[in-house]
Amino acid sequence: MKFSFRKQLAFTFICLFLISSFSFAQEKKDALKAYKAGNYKQAIEICEEEITQNAENINSYIVLCWALIADKQNSQAEVWGEKARNISPYNQYVIESLAEAKYYQGKNDEALSLFQEYISLVQFNGSRIGDVYYFMGEIFIRKGSFQHADIAFSQAVRNEPVNDLWWTRLGYAREMARNYNLASIAYDKAYSLNPQNLEARNGKKRVMSKIR
Repeated sequence: MKFSFRKQLAFTFICLFLISSFSFAQEKKDALKAYKAGNYKQAIEICEEEITQNAENINSYIVLCWALIADKQNSQAEVWGEKARNISPYNQYVIESLAEAKYYQGKNDEALSLFQEYISLVQFNGSRIGDVYYFMGEIFIRKGSFQHADIAFSQAVRNEPVNDLWWTRLGYAREMARNYNLASIAYDKAYSLNPQNLEARNGKKRVMSKIR
């Protein structure tokens, strides 16, 4: 009985060790968890390995694109995003990530088209809808279309009304469109949300000099 007990105890320890090792390995290979923790390079490596094992795993492509964008590897994110789109052409996460990758490379028209496609797919329910309108606003500013930028930024702050940066950019778009009274309102809102926002405070001074 003594030998049997020791044998059983040893077997139990081995099982616990194997379970612990397996759990650690699973945690280590969780790309989404690595991404959320800011370990972008690790997330990239895990996703690339997953894609090697299963080239149709769209979730691996999505997290890979997120990690590449966060790591400022936007050209690579674009490459993988295009591959992902061949697998899942109407996946909202793929479309939005590909749009961001193009945006950060200055491919304004391509990015804008993809952002608009994202909006048509999700309407007002997308998790990135506010960000998408913000990016569109920035693209319109790049193109000098300040009225369109006003519309886009207005939608952005409607989705996230406590984002002082977006209110500041809305104020700037209105200022460039010479809508000084509305610009003043946006700058006031930005400054009320963040009194350290010097860009909003300076913008307010500029537009007030135009109103008087």
